[in-house]
Amino acid sequence: MCLAVPTKIISVDGKYAYVETMGVGQKINVQLIESPMAGDFVLLHAGFAIEKIDQGEYVFLNTILNEMINDDENEAEN
Repeated sequence: MCLAVPTKIISVDGKYAYVETMGVGQKINVQLIESPMAGDFVLLHAGFAIEKIDQGEYVFLNTILNEMINDDENEAEN
């Protein structure tokens, strides 16, 4: 199973971008999406931006991921 995570582009430098994903910054490849710009929200998989998404979807997916992480942490404590 593959998982893509929502991330926000902070800056773009050619075929790469600096992004923030759940509070963690990293450099990714943006060659697979059209006209990447700072402020865009994208799905990130294996170091590549694979699709642009809107802010609503970004917020929704982040909420779901955070709930999954919190559920796993709560189960580990019990």
